[in-house]
Amino acid sequence: MIGNLLHNIEEKMRTAVEVLKKELATLRTGHATPALVEHIKVEYAGVPTPLNQIAGVSAPGASLLVIQPWDKGSLHNIEKAILKSDLGLNPTSDGSILRINIPPLSEERRQELVKVVHNRVEKEKVVIRNLRREAMDELRRSEKDKAISQDELKRALDQLQKITDVFTADVEQVGQDKEAELRKV
Repeated sequence: MIGNLLHNIEEKMRTAVEVLKKELATLRTGHATPALVEHIKVEYAGVPTPLNQIAGVSAPGASLLVIQPWDKGSLHNIEKAILKSDLGLNPTSDGSILRINIPPLSEERRQELVKVVHNRVEKEKVVIRNLRREAMDELRRSEKDKAISQDELKRALDQLQKITDVFTADVEQVGQDKEAELRKV
C-alpha cells in the first residue's frame, strides 16, 4: 500500500517536471526551436488545432523557423495565429511555406523572461509540495485507521520527503538551465 502510494506520487511529481520542461521550451531564447511555436492553436476546419498537427515545423538555422503546412489552404490561418500569439514573431509567406526569423533578444526582454522562468519554477514547486501534502494526509489517515504502524508511517514520510527533495531539485535545475540559456548572448 505504501509502495503504491509513493510510486503514484513519484509519477505525478515526474509529470510536473515534464510539464515545466514543456512550458519552458515555449519561451523564446533567441534560438530557433520548433517547440517555440508547436503549441500555438490554429483555427483549422473550425477547430482550434495545435500547429504541429497541421504543419511540419523545422529549424534549418539558429535563427530561422520554417513552417510547411500539409494543407496549403491553412497557411493564412497559421500566419494569423502566429501574429496573434504573445511571442512577438513576424512570419513571412511565399505562398506555400512560412519563414520566421528569430531576432536576438534585448537585455530587457531577457530579464522579463528570467522572471517568467522563476514564476513557472515556483508554480511547479508548489505543485510538488501539494502532492507531498496529499500523500502525507493519506499516510496519516492510514495510520489513524490502523492500516499501518507508527514506524511504517515515519519511514514512509521520510521516503516521501526524499522523493520530494529529488523532484524539487530537478525543477530547480530545469529552471537554472533555462535561465542560463536566456542569459547567453
